[in-house]
Amino acid sequence: MKRKQNPTRRFIGVFFLSLGVPLVAHRISAQPVGTGATLDFRPITGPLSCANSSCHGGADEKSRQFVTWSQHDVHSRAYATLTTARAARMAEALKIPDATTSARCTTCHAPVQTVAPSLRAADAHIADGVSCVSCHGPSDPWLRTHTRLDLTHDDRVAGGMRDLRNLYHRANACVSCHQNLESEVVGVGRHPALHFELDGLTHSQPMHWREPAGRSGAQAWLVGQAVALRETSAALTSGQADISREVPRWQALVWLVQRAGSEGTTTTLGKLSLEAVPANFAVARQVADQVAQHSANAWSATDAKPALTRLAKTHAEFRDANISALSHACRAERLVMGLDRLLAALPAGEAPREASAQLNKLFRLVQSQPEFAPVVFATELAIFSQLFGK
Repeated sequence: MKRKQNPTRRFIGVFFLSLGVPLVAHRISAQPVGTGATLDFRPITGPLSCANSSCHGGADEKSRQFVTWSQHDVHSRAYATLTTARAARMAEALKIPDATTSARCTTCHAPVQTVAPSLRAADAHIADGVSCVSCHGPSDPWLRTHTRLDLTHDDRVAGGMRDLRNLYHRANACVSCHQNLESEVVGVGRHPALHFELDGLTHSQPMHWREPAGRSGAQAWLVGQAVALRETSAALTSGQADISREVPRWQALVWLVQRAGSEGTTTTLGKLSLEAVPANFAVARQVADQVAQHSANAWSATDAKPALTRLAKTHAEFRDANISALSHACRAERLVMGLDRLLAALPAGEAPREASAQLNKLFRLVQSQPEFAPVVFATELAIFSQLFGK
């Protein structure tokens, strides 16, 4: 599925794995609400188990998944970023002897390193980085049967394969390493803050899969924002987050999902106070998970334009002097990323010709939080909004 892209537009916070920037990451993963955290000790296999030419290592377009991952997907080089000088400086600041062997780093850059050697297959190597098993799940139960033509997708999922076709499960698989970071890793290690955005992140990767017919990138965006809110709420609830940094991000996510969600998905969030207290974090976590699940199953291509219009009409809110400049900046960061994905999801011919250029102006205005000017942003956002009617 091809996406409309503007090469001059950059996502705020940038997806660092996508760009190959060194990371020293620590995962703070919130299990989906209502599920227990369980450890699966099936043998962990390496990507070479998928690389046979008759499987996913062939030359045919339908069997080039291993080639695409190994040659074009930066996830295959995630471990290599831990060997760079920048990673070494970050590790030194965090008093980590070796970034390539510390679970604080490898849990996201080389997940196999955190698995006991006795539980790894012979072809599972730390240098593989983020490989097949990281996304699709331990393959021992289904590796030999998932190619059977008589099995449906649901059969394969029942056999243990992670259901990445479902956007809720896909977001859960990605968010741990693309959203929350240990506060010390950011504050002391100077790791850049991450902004999880499922649609943009998905399409920044070379696709080795086929999306279901009719799927809208806007749907992936909304599911991802709800999951990001759940994760941020969980980190604040657990006390593992830097309050001064995460509360404005949390408030921005609540604000965004409230205004972007369709009727019936945000009733409780709409009543949620933005006061930064544990009770509100806990409620937001529960409701955000419900919104994510609902949005993954109830969305149509026609929902993108109304969501975009609702968000664009928030321009007057950026003139509210009672809201801090930092809060305005955090909202604007999330907002412009959302407008970008929603605009890209519109059918050909539905986006006004001037919309992309105006959105580029909005992106430039949110490049620096300290220099963010809410009133100037409000003026340019109002111009953008007018392109879609009053």
